[in-house]
Amino acid sequence: MFKFLDWLFGKRKTTSTEDDSIMKKYLIVGLGNIGEKYENTRHNIGFKIVDHFAKKEEVIFKTEKLADKVEYKLKGRLFIFIKPNTYMNLSGKAVQFWLTKENIPLENLLVITDDLNLPFGSLRIKTKGSDGGHNGLKDIQDKLNTSTYNRFRFGISDSFGKGRQVDYVLGEWTEEEQEKLQERLTKSVEIIKSFVLSGINNTMNTFNGK
Repeated sequence: MFKFLDWLFGKRKTTSTEDDSIMKKYLIVGLGNIGEKYENTRHNIGFKIVDHFAKKEEVIFKTEKLADKVEYKLKGRLFIFIKPNTYMNLSGKAVQFWLTKENIPLENLLVITDDLNLPFGSLRIKTKGSDGGHNGLKDIQDKLNTSTYNRFRFGISDSFGKGRQVDYVLGEWTEEEQEKLQERLTKSVEIIKSFVLSGINNTMNTFNGK
């Protein structure tokens, strides 16, 4: 009798699956190329940022369909991080798959990418824009059939000679850049949390140009 009343009026313990179903979900996509030879390249800053977040919060990526994936919960929100394993120019396939699988609305997507048009370490959050010649963004735009999605652009600068762009973006950070990178990675984690907890507009107002 008392057990029945406890069940009827008490707080029912929910399973992990049930908890996840009522949590607001967000897809955070770090762009990059798979493989050790690309690990410390400028073009892989998207991977580096989400890896930094995972290390800080002590969660571990595991290989799943089309991406390495990890989940992190905070204040009733579910962060779903992916690193597409399709190579950069096919990133849209993984983004589209995980948005659909997890039933995540487009406004809850954040794509993290390198940007040649910004000085090194500059951080810029936008809700839309062109692909800017970036193959990863181009494929995402093609697969989603829209250029209106949130992106977090990390400046890598354009300090290269004529005809050297590919070598530059696939090159590794200089010693000077490496020294400054840690602080920028920490700031990037703050941006991701702000996007999920405070929204895109507050995040843009707080962090753009910082």
